[in-house]
Amino acid sequence: MSEKLPSTESLQGINSASENKRSLPSDDGQKTGIAFDQEIPNEQASHQKPPPDGGIRAWLVVFAQYRIGHILYVWFFNVVGCLPSVLRGKSATSHSAFNYSMDRLYAGYALACIPSLVTGRLFDLGYFKIPFFAASFVIVACTFLTAECTQFWQLFLTQGVGLGAGCGFVSSPAIVIVSHWFSERRGLALSATAVGAALGSIVFPVAAQNLIPLVGFRWTVRVFGLILMATMGTANIFLKRRLPPVNVRGGLFNLKAFRNKAYSTYCISGTMILLGFNTELIYLSVSAVAIGVSKDFSFYMIAIANAASAFGRVSSGLLADKIGALNTIAIFTAVTGLSTIAWPFARDESQLIVIAAIYGFSIGAYISLYSVPAVAMGNMEDAGRRVGMFMSITGFGGFAGPPISGAICTATGGFVDAGYYSGGSIIFGVALLHVARYLHLGRLWGKF
Repeated sequence: MSEKLPSTESLQGINSASENKRSLPSDDGQKTGIAFDQEIPNEQASHQKPPPDGGIRAWLVVFAQYRIGHILYVWFFNVVGCLPSVLRGKSATSHSAFNYSMDRLYAGYALACIPSLVTGRLFDLGYFKIPFFAASFVIVACTFLTAECTQFWQLFLTQGVGLGAGCGFVSSPAIVIVSHWFSERRGLALSATAVGAALGSIVFPVAAQNLIPLVGFRWTVRVFGLILMATMGTANIFLKRRLPPVNVRGGLFNLKAFRNKAYSTYCISGTMILLGFNTELIYLSVSAVAIGVSKDFSFYMIAIANAASAFGRVSSGLLADKIGALNTIAIFTAVTGLSTIAWPFARDESQLIVIAAIYGFSIGAYISLYSVPAVAMGNMEDAGRRVGMFMSITGFGGFAGPPISGAICTATGGFVDAGYYSGGSIIFGVALLHVARYLHLGRLWGKF
């Protein structure tokens, strides 16, 4: 007896449950149940099976994501920060033009968020390995091309555009993969991956500062390029999704997701937070020189903030598993906003060190856990697209924030007003986090 095959839409789970369960007619007019009715429960069972929350395979995924953060976040946000100073020494660039170029460099970091809109959707559909490998190739190539840069615009193209877009294609899927393997210990797992960036951000900028006088700018970048090649190779081997792909409804940008008021509020909150999130980190060493700290030691202010961030990431991950990721983010990020406001009022080296340490410790929570609430605000089958949309939207905050802060500093001739602007944006974003929690839970307080 020949049977009609189920439609493609039925296999993709687009039809309603009642349609999925209907019997399909055979050629002789009789109705019979077919394998279709058995396939859907199996697929659903694979998605409903709880994550292992541990094991060698799961922790290898964490290690791979740790290595990605160890190199990419460090190289892009920290090592690159010391490269313009090298280029500046080769040209008669004014201080204001230097700051302007730095703003544009860090604004290019937003490109690390915008591609997540595409990669998140591709990940949900099952396209992960090939885009990840291609992005790894672009990242390594742009790193080696950085060694040939002699102008700021060249640095912007290789680091701000090339490496930024490459980071966007690898970061979002890698974050969601960790969520595939962990549930109860998801906060700890994601914070462990973020610790790699914190530790690397201490080692690599210092290594760059010491290698450049010894072997020169070009060979320093090439050494880091070789390290990056090995790191991305490791990530390509160990990163593996646990759940099978599901073709959920919608395209790259699922507008229906914004019917969830909690998710919409969370996206607005992330945009507001990123408007001021990086201001202190960008201008920390510059403000240190302005209050009389030596140029050599001012460089280590960023290393101090990053060292404190390592402790903040671990602490926030442990706390998130107990009280919820969004609650943890709200507490830590409120401290970030207050420290950003207080930062311009530091008058000596010791005060600035304390503020840098507090700031570094507090930023660890948002960096580690920002994806957890977005994943929790819907089904795991659509988590890649949901996280990708969140990162793409908040990327506009990361794009606009540093240039606005730079313009304020230039107009006022100091950092006080920029601190008020940045810290105020962060605190307003924290207030929206509380609103998002209320909309999600239906009550003022609860684990989320």
